[in-house]
Amino acid sequence: MATPIGNLADITQRAVNVLKSVPVVACEDTRRARVLLAHIGATPRLVALHDHNEAAASAQVLEFLDSGQDVALVSDAGTPTVSDPGFELVRLAWEAGIVVTPLPGPSAVTAAVAASPIPVNRFRFEGFLPARSVARREALVNILASDVAVVFFEAPHRLRDTLSDLVDLGGADRSLLLCRELTKLHETLTVGTVAGLLDPPTVLDRGEFACVLAPALESDESPSDQAIVDVLAAELPPGQAARLAAKITGASRRSLYERAIGRPGRV
Repeated sequence: MATPIGNLADITQRAVNVLKSVPVVACEDTRRARVLLAHIGATPRLVALHDHNEAAASAQVLEFLDSGQDVALVSDAGTPTVSDPGFELVRLAWEAGIVVTPLPGPSAVTAAVAASPIPVNRFRFEGFLPARSVARREALVNILASDVAVVFFEAPHRLRDTLSDLVDLGGADRSLLLCRELTKLHETLTVGTVAGLLDPPTVLDRGEFACVLAPALESDESPSDQAIVDVLAAELPPGQAARLAAKITGASRRSLYERAIGRPGRV
């Protein structure tokens, strides 16, 4: 079931009723769950189910379900399995013939989309981008080519690097909505070009971000093969940069390697 992403008042009455009635709640972090449960006056048994124990915890929860006990699944905030743990449990429950009932509610994805001045009648969701720079850039090349708006999450300490990568890959003028700390006390929504949003440092200081990037237009130029290998070669040896650039673009690995070794600053 979905739980508040910041403002506890956003919990649905249906979620309150269920959390007060079930004997067991599987949760990402028992400490976070206790805050919510105390707020609504619920006292179920808690079972920790997170990224590091999902297989074992899911098996434990299935034992409760097999014994006839109802179990509610929650993550720290928002909807389980949407960039949060829970999929393994849901999959196993379906395999076991156990009824899975979704309880909709708060979600950073739908909150960002609802406030977006960027058209989102069609969009795709990427979740959190890869933390490693090369994998992130590879993902951003694909995102920039999307013909629909793209929603993704980013941590504050990586947002500036992500925006810089978007600029380097040809997305400087693309419209972007940054939703910081949605539903919380310091919620901030800012829209502008990718390059323009790099300037105000106050937007990038703290808080998780839900981002909505405008789709590519037919008139947009995709980042060139050379631009891509240049970005990769700034961080990687020429051979590795050329291999990844060839994988991304389909261009000749040999020509990309020659470009990489010929970059200014290389000896």
